[in-house]
Amino acid sequence: METLEKMLETYRFRAIGEQHPKIKQVRAVASNSKPNPHKLFAAEGIWLLSMCEKFGAPLDCLILCPEHIRTPEAAALAEKAAMRCEERYTVSAKVFEKISERDRPDGLFALAALPQRDIADFKTEKDAVLLVLDGVEIPGNVGTMLRMADGAGVDGVLFCNRKARMTHPKLIKGSQGAVLSVPFFEFESVAACRAWLAENGFTVYLADTRADLFYYDEPFGKKTALVMGSERYGISREWYEGDYKMIAIPMAGSCDSLNVGVAATVLAYEAVKKNKFLKK
Repeated sequence: METLEKMLETYRFRAIGEQHPKIKQVRAVASNSKPNPHKLFAAEGIWLLSMCEKFGAPLDCLILCPEHIRTPEAAALAEKAAMRCEERYTVSAKVFEKISERDRPDGLFALAALPQRDIADFKTEKDAVLLVLDGVEIPGNVGTMLRMADGAGVDGVLFCNRKARMTHPKLIKGSQGAVLSVPFFEFESVAACRAWLAENGFTVYLADTRADLFYYDEPFGKKTALVMGSERYGISREWYEGDYKMIAIPMAGSCDSLNVGVAATVLAYEAVKKNKFLKK
């Protein structure tokens, strides 16, 4: 592919091998095995790199395997990515297949950074719905809830007592790109999160199976924050010190609760429906 060869020459890609420090860094990020102070995540393939391009995710490096780049679409995306990063490398098919998670890779791999957002710039409308994740531990659950937040039209996700690394491969995969599209913010403490919600006029609901109020009986219709607790311990005690409503999903069978991601989905879709659609 002549255009690919020209692009590799134009952007001065360097050929590297398996023992190069960048390959070792890629493997560490992809396996979530070492500290990751720059919050980099592994972005492999046309789809995820297209999401990085769409949402302007900064690229730390780009690694291409010319032998696996088979389509003009992949070559064009590679050039767009090359324009946005300074570290550009090529590797052999053998090396690429060792860092790839795909049976049939398409030759594109990058280390990208999560978006950095300032809560001071986050403006919410009077019909806003936020998801508050308090101590959720399983990366896949966090990713699933970010994906759900994107699909449901939730305005943002707030984190307290965060346990899961936001760049964990299972979180990135579970989010299906929503980790880039959904605004999320981390608070140092429950108190700080509660203070922000109060200052911005949110009505707070605690997802709790002990509640007498069922989600479908609540009219919502105002700024809404739905607090979801950890898989093992539930919501932190500090949340119960506020004048908040507890809300439940009725359980008709023998199980006493739902997976936190499923529960968040039920509550979020109901709140968004009543806040943003039924009132119109």
